[in-house]
Amino acid sequence: MDSLTQIVLGAAVGEAVLGKKVGNKAMLYGAIAGTIPDLDVIARFFFDTVTATEMHRGFSHSIFFSILFAPIFGWLISKIERKSEATFKDWSWLMFWGLFTHPVLDTFTTWGTQLFWPLKIRLAFQNIFVIDPLYTVPFIVFLIMAMRQPKTSPKRKRYNRLGLTVSTAYLVTSLILKWFAYGEFVHSLEIHGVTYESLDTRPAPFNTILWTANVDAGDAYLIGDYSFFDTEDIKFTSYPKNHQLLGDLQSDDKVKRLIGITEGWYTISEKDGKLFFNDLRFGLISLDPKETQFAFTYELEPTENGLAVHEMPKTRVDAKRLLNALWLRIWGN
Repeated sequence: MDSLTQIVLGAAVGEAVLGKKVGNKAMLYGAIAGTIPDLDVIARFFFDTVTATEMHRGFSHSIFFSILFAPIFGWLISKIERKSEATFKDWSWLMFWGLFTHPVLDTFTTWGTQLFWPLKIRLAFQNIFVIDPLYTVPFIVFLIMAMRQPKTSPKRKRYNRLGLTVSTAYLVTSLILKWFAYGEFVHSLEIHGVTYESLDTRPAPFNTILWTANVDAGDAYLIGDYSFFDTEDIKFTSYPKNHQLLGDLQSDDKVKRLIGITEGWYTISEKDGKLFFNDLRFGLISLDPKETQFAFTYELEPTENGLAVHEMPKTRVDAKRLLNALWLRIWGN
């Protein structure tokens, strides 16, 4: 999830663990704990694109990391907050839950996490987008309401608990919505007599009303979207896999690792003599049926020193165009 959401979750967890003893400081340190796992993004400054992508939501998002670093951070805080009622054990417990709930929440997103690192299993339930106002905004409201109460006030505990309850209920609801959307995609494919090897569904950005499906149909992938307000049949657009365009690069280590990252959901495209690796898991940069650029695309550039991989940048214009189209598409076709 986005940084703001993780800060809010960490603050709420910190309050639940230690708010009665230390008041708003529990929220402060909980928010810090909720931010720490995402510091793995600095890997992009020290490693190549493929390695940095592999490291994201890896070690720092694991149970092992939470267990290992909770007492270390707990000890540091106990030294800073010497006059606090909380003990080293209290602070360690707060940091553990702040660190641990971060990757647990991330497992519900499309990217997922290696919660059981060093195992390469990446959990991704794909039932919520990385930014979802319906999850975050009510959570923030309840957190602020709790923050404004004295640390021993029953209302403080009640407001914080409501924030955690409402946000969790929304996550559960999104799983149910995913199940219904999945059924609609399967039904549509059956009606049109489409045979397929696998079907992958995820919510469109910023909501859980509009859903997208990737369908492995053999030589091509089909991509379609469905809103719960739709009145017309689901339409799928075909995107050729073009894996043969890789040629000898199919055996290149970086390409193999990219394929592993995408779990096989990728296409290859060629433009102006350049080769591009497209990650299908996050969809296209727009809802235009003629769109060919994906949200995550990597240019494959053979050099004298081996294959160079460059992530293609996304612009504000792309984001604005997508937001406008999403708002219209959510309300039905």
